[in-house]
Amino acid sequence: MTSSLSRPSPSMAPLVEENLLTLAQLRSMVADLTPEGYRQAFGEHGRHTLGKHVRHIIDHYDALLDALDREAEVIDYEQRRRDEALEQWPQQAASHLAGIEARLLSLGSGTSPDALSLGYPMDDDTLTLVSSLNRELAFLTSHSIHHMAIIALLAEQMGIHLPESFGVHPSTLRHWHQASAEQASLSRWTA
Repeated sequence: MTSSLSRPSPSMAPLVEENLLTLAQLRSMVADLTPEGYRQAFGEHGRHTLGKHVRHIIDHYDALLDALDREAEVIDYEQRRRDEALEQWPQQAASHLAGIEARLLSLGSGTSPDALSLGYPMDDDTLTLVSSLNRELAFLTSHSIHHMAIIALLAEQMGIHLPESFGVHPSTLRHWHQASAEQASLSRWTA
């Protein structure tokens, strides 16, 4: 990883918090699933399961956190573990998610690299893009929420009730909260 100096990053704290809230919501849902429900196949070709989407989310966090631990030159989300046990066994996935949360918490208390490099494959070549830990944390929140929205659709087909906020981006939740507060304020003035 490209880094001449490391320094504390106070702006990273809200991004870590968004990721922690997202992962806690996912972990809670996963911990309540049976292995059969977690593996239930959906779609014409049976490629979609709750477990595969959860494992995919985990893989991305592991790719970033492992690269940081190794002080790797480049983060490569394409070179993921793809541990099939994490898509087969919900309790194992929930435990792994808790471990990721602990690792993220330690990011908030330490120092962060000034700059990161991201490998992005393009045909026969790989572009090396300049990034930052803050940017990657923002990406992971959005990426996770995207897959959680798909998970919510699959869970709904299984009759699993999830909170309205499951799979909704924090920025959308903030917008809903603001709109609700504005509506309440208007109601007071018009009543």
